Amino acid sequence: MQERIVRAIAGIFIITSVLLAVYVNINWLFFTGFVGLNLLQSSITKWCLMTDILSKLGVPK
Repeated sequence: MQERIVRAIAGIFIITSVLLAVYVNINWLFFTGFVGLNLLQSSITKWCLMTDILSKLGVPK
């Protein structure tokens, strides 16, 4: 369950930041890059802050 939520949150962040970059300010693409780097870091280290947060909130794995 946590993996699906993490992927959904990452997707929402990326879509939102791209839309903000198109309609508000191009600098929102830095946020898109930040999310991408966190996804890459998570795939290498097998640690994700969002899964820790979800675990503390009681979301089952």
